[in-house]
Amino acid sequence: MDPLEDVLTLLETRAHLSSGLAAGGRWAVRFDAPPGVKFNAVRRGSCLLEVDGVDAPVALAEGDCYLLTQPRPFTLRSDPDAVAVPAGPLFVAAGDGVARAGAGDDVFLVGGRFTFGDRAHELLLGGLPPVIHVPAGTPHARTVAWALAEIDRELTHRPAAASLVAEHLAVVMLVHVLRLHLAREPHAVPGWPAGLADPVVAAALTALHREPARGWTVAALAEAAGVSRSTLAARFGATVGQGPLEYLTRWRMELAARRLRTGGDTLAAIARGVGYGSESAFGVAFKRVMGVPPGDYRAERSPGR
Repeated sequence: MDPLEDVLTLLETRAHLSSGLAAGGRWAVRFDAPPGVKFNAVRRGSCLLEVDGVDAPVALAEGDCYLLTQPRPFTLRSDPDAVAVPAGPLFVAAGDGVARAGAGDDVFLVGGRFTFGDRAHELLLGGLPPVIHVPAGTPHARTVAWALAEIDRELTHRPAAASLVAEHLAVVMLVHVLRLHLAREPHAVPGWPAGLADPVVAAALTALHREPARGWTVAALAEAAGVSRSTLAARFGATVGQGPLEYLTRWRMELAARRLRTGGDTLAAIARGVGYGSESAFGVAFKRVMGVPPGDYRAERSPGR
């Protein structure tokens, strides 16, 4: 796995599709702060997106999509002077799977939201801007458009397992939107995402994620990345904000935390699985990174609580 795939898998990323929105004439729809990460794509027409706390509206054209990475209220509108109505009643009345606003249907949007498990803010969302806008015409936008067309096809024709396939396609869309953002603004997201833009650091990150339980040294990582130890240490620290072995320790603890939350493995088995020869050494590292001993962490976050 690569680091982005690893993080999205660790966070148990799930897509939840919602009714479409058809609108025409002069219109505006006000949405409450969404749970999770909201996404919409403009399949037809154009409109404006206004997000609370973001200075300027975002002009959306046909083929554009966007992510709202923070729980903020937002408004979609035809023009700045249109009077907004609340979204809730419109979507409750969407009996055919399409909510309607204004008069006509010259604008059509599809969307939904992504939800994540524990640690999403620390590992991914906390470093993202409140709005990620993907204009039509970019290579990643074309892939997003393909995914959306397939989602439309699944939900229109309803073959076997259509909802499941559509939700997986939405996650594909999310991956491409994040790839585009990381490529477009490689240093805007601190931590491991910034490291993906540096080929040397990316090679080291990939090696660590491929074999997290291995007894890595800086020398072994430098060899995997094809550079000297000093070069790797300097570039890793400058982009990721910590040394490669410190990053490895933190990633191991994230993997251990998932097993503590979701499984019944013993602490000794989890310690071995993430590269520790003793339960006590693992416990010390876990408490240093996560703030509580592993046993307490499991008790606080077990599914029955």
